Amino acid sequence: MKSRQLRNGNGERTFVLVYEPGENFQEPLVSLARENNLGVTQFTAIGAFRNATLGYFDRERRDYVKIPVHEQVEVLALNGNVTLTKDSEPKIHAHVILGRRDGSVRGGHLFDGEVWPTLELLLSESPDHLQRKFVLEVGLALIHV
Repeated sequence: MKSRQLRNGNGERTFVLVYEPGENFQEPLVSLARENNLGVTQFTAIGAFRNATLGYFDRERRDYVKIPVHEQVEVLALNGNVTLTKDSEPKIHAHVILGRRDGSVRGGHLFDGEVWPTLELLLSESPDHLQRKFVLEVGLALIHV
């Protein structure tokens, strides 16, 4: 992955990340967040995957149902955030809409995707450092405000 910090005048940092063919979505983003001491960020991206793992949160099970996607797809919309765990580790939360060859779409929570040929991601730092806190009645770690 190639990355560069962009200039902006408001004191918050913005980065552009351009993934290489075959890279996984999560690993480079977590590494960049850790190396740059990023707390809370928002991101958007477009590009393509040759494989992906999506998820749908099942309320009754309080867990994600994994949805494998084993085909070349366009990343039509990828949005999410990076927050910090209670141990100050970066945690990615992302949702994606994938376009298939026939024009149909698949979407959901994005666990990971294998980039092919590229993924272009814009990451913007937020001024507040928020952490996730596990909410027992929901079964998920949600942003604590």
